[in-house]
Parts: sequence; C-alpha cells; structure tokens
Amino acid sequence: MSHSHHHGCSSGCHHSHHSDAPVTKAWKRIVGAGVLVLILAAAASLVQVRSGESLIITRFGNPVRVLLNPGLAWRLPAPFEMSTAVDLRLRTTSSGLQDVGTRDGLRIIVQSYAVWQVDSTPEHVQRFMRAVQNQPDEAARQIRAYLGSALETTASGFTLSQLVNTDSKQVQLNQFESHLQAQISQPLLESYGIRLVQVGTERLTLPAVTLNATVDRMRAERETIATERTAEGKRAAAEIRSAAERDARIVEAQAQVQAADIEAQSQAQAAEIYGKAYASSPQLYSLLRQLDALSGVVNSSTRLVLRTDAAPFRLLVEGPKLDKTHE
Repeated sequence: MSHSHHHGCSSGCHHSHHSDAPVTKAWKRIVGAGVLVLILAAAASLVQVRSGESLIITRFGNPVRVLLNPGLAWRLPAPFEMSTAVDLRLRTTSSGLQDVGTRDGLRIIVQSYAVWQVDSTPEHVQRFMRAVQNQPDEAARQIRAYLGSALETTASGFTLSQLVNTDSKQVQLNQFESHLQAQISQPLLESYGIRLVQVGTERLTLPAVTLNATVDRMRAERETIATERTAEGKRAAAEIRSAAERDARIVEAQAQVQAADIEAQSQAQAAEIYGKAYASSPQLYSLLRQLDALSGVVNSSTRLVLRTDAAPFRLLVEGPKLDKTHE
C-alpha cells in the first residue's frame, strides 16, 4: 500500500513542476511585449519642439494645436495625430533692382531688402501654414512682390533731392524706409502670418537720363548761388564805397572848418600885430601897408603910368619920410 502511494505522489509532483515553467515564460513574454509596446507607443507619442521652430499638431489632417515652447510634448501616435515643424528663425529677402519714379518726375533704380520671420503666435503660424504650405521660398516670393509695388508708391512721395543729395541734412532715406515698411507690414501679417522685422535700402542709383538731369539741376543751382553771391559782393562793395565817400566828405568838411578856424585866428593875430605896430610907430606902419599894397598890384611884368605924387607911388619919388626923432 505504502509503496503504491509513494509512486503516485512522485509522479504527480513531477508533472506539476514541468507544467508551471511554460506558464511563467509565457507571462514574462507577455509582460515584456507589453512594456515594449508601451515604450514604442510613448516614443511615437512624444515630440520634441526645437529652439527656433514651432510644431503644428494635426489630427486626421486638421490642425488642433500649435506648440511654441522648446522641449518635449505629447500627441497621439500616428496616424491619429501628426506634427509639422515651422521655422521661426529670421530670414532675409531682396527686392532686386526696381526702376521707380520720384515725386519730381525723375527715375531712380533702388533695391531694398526685408528681414522677416513667421510670427510666433498660434494664429499666425497656422496662417503661414495655410497660405504658403509652410514653404519659405514661396513666402519670400510673395514678400518680393509686395516690396516691388510698395517701392513704386513710396518713391512717388519723395523728391530725388530727398533721396540722393550731397547735403546729408536733406537726405530722408530713413523716412523712405519707414514708409516702405509701414505700407507692407500689416498686409503680410494678416495674409501670411509674416512679421516684418526690418526694411532697408541695399542700393540706390540713377539711370543715365536722371543722372544728366541731376547734373544740369545741380549746375543751375550752383550758377544761381554764384549769381547771388556776386550780387551780394557788388552790393557790399557799393556800401563800402558809399561809406568811404561819406567819411571822406565828413573829414574834408571837418578840415575846411578847422582851416577856416585857423585862418580866422591868424587874421585876428595879424590884426593884433598890426594894431601893436601902428600903436608903436604909426609912420612905419603906414609905410609897410603902402608897400604891401604896392607888392600886391605890381609884379615883374606890370607897366603902370600914374602920377608919381599919388599914393602909394609917391614913395618912389620922395622916398620914405621918417620921423626925425627916430633918426
């Protein structure tokens, strides 16, 4: 009895040990497969937003959200949700050479550049995606078209001398660029989600016709200035000449007054001397006065026929009469 019982136990235990091993291995495989599936699902659901770009998450082709912050984010695995990267970095575009007209009817050749980027708001990122299918080259082509038409209208508000001038104070290139940017910033943002960071002028040259007209105008301006300065010089010279003549007349008049004063003083002094001479010797005074009168009338070529007893010729015959007391 006991022998048979032992045989049955050993055979049953041996069978149970062999049946547990496959079950354990199967569970390990299931768990491992489940973990692998979870890892794959997580990897398929994680997306990375890089610096300088945004991600548009679309669900069955329709955009559902826009991711802007750099880092990892979740989405449903494909094909439920897909992600598309949109570049937000700065780009530059040139208008190329454009022949435009100024306000004074002259032509200039101008080339402008635009610095732009997709505006970093969900609304504008989606607008950029819809408008140009996330193609920066197509966006640049649209910007060039806007720049070309804006250059024509903006240039018509400025004269040539405000854009090209040797006097830097008259040049209004900054205002020109500001007008240009203001004209196209809003349409680009509203239509394409593009933010215009800066608009500048690369080149500004003159066609041959405009250059000749400009040279002629500058020559005319220089001639006008030369004529004005010549006239100013002549006017100043006339004023100086007039002032000199006036001063000369004043000096001459003052000299004449001084001469008259001196002559009057000398005559007064002479009269005083004559008076003193007459008082001291009347006969000598009379003789000297007669001689003065004679010298004033007679010179080397004078011939006179007069009575010798008439004064003052009496002196020639009679001689001077001197007072006996003075002898």
